[in-house]
Amino acid sequence: MALHSVCSEEDIPLGEKKAVKVDGEKILIFHLEDGFYATQNSCTHMAAPLSKGKVIDLERIQCPFHRARFDIRSGEVLDWANFPPGIQIFNFIRSEKALKTYKVTRQEGNLMVEV
Repeated sequence: MALHSVCSEEDIPLGEKKAVKVDGEKILIFHLEDGFYATQNSCTHMAAPLSKGKVIDLERIQCPFHRARFDIRSGEVLDWANFPPGIQIFNFIRSEKALKTYKVTRQEGNLMVEV
């Protein structure tokens, strides 16, 4: 694993997110009240770009396609795909799977992600 500089702390206001690509991996950086966190940028349900999703209560990211929700800090599934009505029939094909997370550190005002 290696540390990669991805952006300045100032590039991501509190409650916002920023998509970056590091070593070929699409990563989403979040600025929460207690610091910066990173997850994979694609939803584990149908690979929708979470960068187009909604941050809820500075804790969760909601997928823009089928409304799966994940804990930003741990990547844990909080709610699996549930929209539009009927999508649940396909959930047996795509069982719940947590998001991959990455360690974020700060160095001299820059955010570093371990990949």
